[in-house]
Amino acid sequence: MADMAYCVKCKEKREIKDAHQVTMKNGRAALQGTCPVCGTRLNRILPGASKK
Repeated sequence: MADMAYCVKCKEKREIKDAHQVTMKNGRAALQGTCPVCGTRLNRILPGASKK
């Protein structure tokens, strides 16, 4: 299954291109990449407990 996220520019769910995992300021894990259609940055918060 591909990683999907909502693109606010296209207003559709898109597959995340060049996805990599990042840690947000609050300690939560997220996937970050780009939209293959318009090039906008896509973010998807991953499930799981906070590291705090």
